[in-house]
Amino acid sequence: MRTVFYRGDFDPMAKAHPKVVQRAARLFDRVIGAVANNESKAPIFSIQERGSLVQECILDPQDAATNGFADLLDTYAENLGAQAVIRGLRAVLDYEFGFQLALLNRKLNGHMAKLFMMPKATYTFVNSRLVKESARLGGDVAQFVPSTVVAAVHKKIGTLQ
Repeated sequence: MRTVFYRGDFDPMAKAHPKVVQRAARLFDRVIGAVANNESKAPIFSIQERGSLVQECILDPQDAATNGFADLLDTYAENLGAQAVIRGLRAVLDYEFGFQLALLNRKLNGHMAKLFMMPKATYTFVNSRLVKESARLGGDVAQFVPSTVVAAVHKKIGTLQ
């Protein structure tokens, strides 16, 4: 079974994330998604909340690893049975960072394939920081995040203010 691993902060999940999973599902038998714990980005949702939204929006429950992981990305993916890791790229900055990560991980685990997938052009400017900021200022984020995420974002933003 060909398995690919898709790691993300998903805080919040944008419309581009399900599209990446759908495209990956055409190339692989199984797509495993994992919510990463990246405290440097000051997440508004807990790991469990993001995991629930990932399961609801893009993945079968059996294919969602919703806990934060402390292992190296490739080691974690390999332990879950993946042969490749995908990363979404929106802009040059994503490419540069993703490229550095891929080279580092290649040195640490040379047999894990890395694939970069670009979203539709309509999503290339969307990032979690802009979505959260727009929601805090009362903006309609429905055009940027899946419908099930809209209510969760507004609810969470309301409790943080």
